[in-house]
Amino acid sequence: MSTVIEESTGLQTPSGALDEASPVDYDSYGTIYQPRGDALKAPFGPGADSTVYPFRNRIDPDGEFPPEVHRYHLYVSLACPFAQHTLIVRALKGLAEAVGVSIVDPVRDGRGWAFRSGPGHTLDRAGDGFTLLCEAYAKSSPSGVYTGRVSVPVLWDTRSHQVVSNYYPEITLDLGSQFNQWATHPELDLYPVHRRDEIDSLNSQIGPHLNEGVYHAGFATGQEDYHAGYREVFETLDLLEDRLADGRSYLVGDQITEADVRLWPTLARFDSVYHGHFKLNRNRLTDFTRLWAYTRRLHAIPAFGGTLDLDQIRRHYYGTQRHINPTGIVPPAPAIDWSI
Repeated sequence: MSTVIEESTGLQTPSGALDEASPVDYDSYGTIYQPRGDALKAPFGPGADSTVYPFRNRIDPDGEFPPEVHRYHLYVSLACPFAQHTLIVRALKGLAEAVGVSIVDPVRDGRGWAFRSGPGHTLDRAGDGFTLLCEAYAKSSPSGVYTGRVSVPVLWDTRSHQVVSNYYPEITLDLGSQFNQWATHPELDLYPVHRRDEIDSLNSQIGPHLNEGVYHAGFATGQEDYHAGYREVFETLDLLEDRLADGRSYLVGDQITEADVRLWPTLARFDSVYHGHFKLNRNRLTDFTRLWAYTRRLHAIPAFGGTLDLDQIRRHYYGTQRHINPTGIVPPAPAIDWSI
């Protein structure tokens, strides 16, 4: 696992033995998309958006959740590109000693994300002893019951014992701006005011048409929907390839910004899972001369390459998305040369 993540988990780590979820059991619980028994079917697809991000609080010096060192904790999966956004920002800003991390098992059954000890993933280090991430969602719900979709990343408050946010775009913005007094790189501004309109415009293309577009194609159940997802992905990749034609190193300006953080995890997964597993096979990422050079260039930065775990990514996508890959067979890693 990456030394960028291992260097510190923050200071919330409890002492003594920690509980962990029972082993993955497809026979009893089914898959996350086709659960059985006590597992609750999470909403997904069209119409589910309102239940995907029920927690939208912000870190705010004057709000309910003010910035404090050692108070907040990230729950993430190394398999999930949206969770990797938060790990990249945490590493870029140098917040390892300020904000802790727990990493769920990339392999999940119908119960969803779970905490198990294993190579590259952890138990719940925040101190509440969760074995399933859905328990954190339930504890944060007024009724104590939660039946919606359980996603990562989650920003958890160890003081009030509740989810602050599960909305990844705002988590990265807050990590990038609200903890500067504890950051080792407080000078790094990933969302500079004079560039925000350009960043927002670019993210409005990258987010729905590439970050989510790969799923529009991969999770499609009809030919027309698949083709629509396929087109939007490659149209966006073509636009990004053209954007880099002027020799720029980053998407916006002369430094890393939120736009690079949003784009890179999807590019880094493309040839390993999206090209084959999601049938996005018009081109490999390595066929895009400028995008591939850009991807390798950022991979050389520890905050990017050091938070990438292609083994967990392949095991998660191929092994758990049985509605796409019913056998659960996980292929070996493709030959990818990340050197620059």
